[in-house]
Amino acid sequence: MQKLKALIVKYREAISYLIFGGLTTLVSLGTYALFVGGLGLPVTGGNVLSWICAVAFAFVTNKLWVFRSERRGLAAWLLEAVKFVAGRLATGAVELFGLPLLMHLGLDQTILGIEGAAAKVVVTVVVIILNYFISKFIVFRKQKEDKPDA
Repeated sequence: MQKLKALIVKYREAISYLIFGGLTTLVSLGTYALFVGGLGLPVTGGNVLSWICAVAFAFVTNKLWVFRSERRGLAAWLLEAVKFVAGRLATGAVELFGLPLLMHLGLDQTILGIEGAAAKVVVTVVVIILNYFISKFIVFRKQKEDKPDA
């Protein structure tokens, strides 16, 4: 039991990133269903609104619980939010262009009747990894502690 606890403590950040990533996916799917299925919005509008909800949820959970950012104040929150959204837009472009590129390069296998599913899985894994590193090392990077002069 101690070994399991030590592993959870050691990998807390990665574990919580995956858990909150799963919840972010549920927020995205749930709000999409609400906007398109419940409120009757057009697919594009519902998709944009669900993306905004998912990114907002991901930002708050990543800031508070995954990376435990200690920056406080409105200016700090806004700066982190802008960097976070910019990172998500950048990885969105990776997904938007990476999927057809991978399919063009031959990773166009159909899995369970879904065309291009192999490429979608690969590009999704790449995007998840990129989002993690952007969040960890750019958006929520730890502040360097002031070192006293020797």
